[in-house]
Amino acid sequence: MRRAVYPGSFDPVTYGHLDIIRRAASIFDEVVIGVLRNSQKTPLFSVEERVKILKEVTTDIPNVVVRSFEGLSVNFVRDCDAQVIIRGLRAMTDFENELHMAQTNKVLMPEIDTMFLVTSLNYAYLSSTTVRELASFKSDVSAFAPPAVVKALNEKFSL
Repeated sequence: MRRAVYPGSFDPVTYGHLDIIRRAASIFDEVVIGVLRNSQKTPLFSVEERVKILKEVTTDIPNVVVRSFEGLSVNFVRDCDAQVIIRGLRAMTDFENELHMAQTNKVLMPEIDTMFLVTSLNYAYLSSTTVRELASFKSDVSAFAPPAVVKALNEKFSL
């Protein structure tokens, strides 16, 4: 089985993330979405909320599994018995940062490769940070995130 892991914070998941997830799911037999529990950051949504939302918005993609993890992505990838880390790229600045991480991961675990998928142009500008900020100012974010995310954001910001 060809299995890949798409790790990230997904706080919240956007249409850009879903673009990468769908495309990765068409390439691999199984894609594990790894929702990072990072004790160094204070996310808007708890890891449990992010996992729940991701499961809801990916129910139509049968070969996607959603799990949470802590620590290094390469350790999670190994624990998932996967061979590839999926990373989405929006711009050159993403590439530089992601390349450094991919090179570090390759040194740590040479058997794991990183595959970069360039986000569709429709979503090249989009980030979770932007969606959170817009929602905090009570802007309509339905063009940027699925209905389940919009609903959860509205609840968080009491809209």
